[in-house]
Amino acid sequence: MNHPAPTHPAPRGMARLIELAAGRPLALSCSRFYFLRHGQTPRNALRIFQAYDEPLSELGVQQAALAAAALAGEPIRSIVCSDAQRALDTALAVAAHHRLAPAAREALRERHFGALIGSSSADIDWACAPEGGETLPQFVERKRAALAAALAEPAPVLVVAHGGTLYVLAALLGVPVDARVMGNAQPLCFERSGPTWQVTALRPPADLAGAALA
Repeated sequence: MNHPAPTHPAPRGMARLIELAAGRPLALSCSRFYFLRHGQTPRNALRIFQAYDEPLSELGVQQAALAAAALAGEPIRSIVCSDAQRALDTALAVAAHHRLAPAAREALRERHFGALIGSSSADIDWACAPEGGETLPQFVERKRAALAAALAEPAPVLVVAHGGTLYVLAALLGVPVDARVMGNAQPLCFERSGPTWQVTALRPPADLAGAALA
């Protein structure tokens, strides 16, 4: 299975992330699922590495509501999310339309950047080994297991998590990512035709400006 590099300007270290994911691709029984990155946070807008309790910004709350409306008509049966506040609040906005309770899981949190938290993420290097944080191999392996567990729930599943999760997920499935899919609160549909996965961006949120990872 080929694992092409992202088609938008890729952060440093992305080739290594793809290489690690390509070593053990994700084998799924489902043929369709949904993914939603959390809405914008204040530190997203400032491009700063953030802690797990970072809340949604006012714009992020609006983005989550727009994403929820876009997903309201989709046949979602399970919602699994990161337990980080920004992801859980985004998941709750969607869950209200489907009368579902999101399953919040610590394993779906964003990569722990250790001593880098609070510093600029403008020149993020995914291959770094931050003091007190996760190495890239540790992060990819955690995400592989977390995503496999989440996508084993009754289908179709909606996963609500983070930009780093999306990078790993796409690499595990051999799907290129670009600016259309990386924005905050951009609803995505992943579908499989035979062995090949593709991703479709559903209705975009009102404002993707200032989107940053983590």
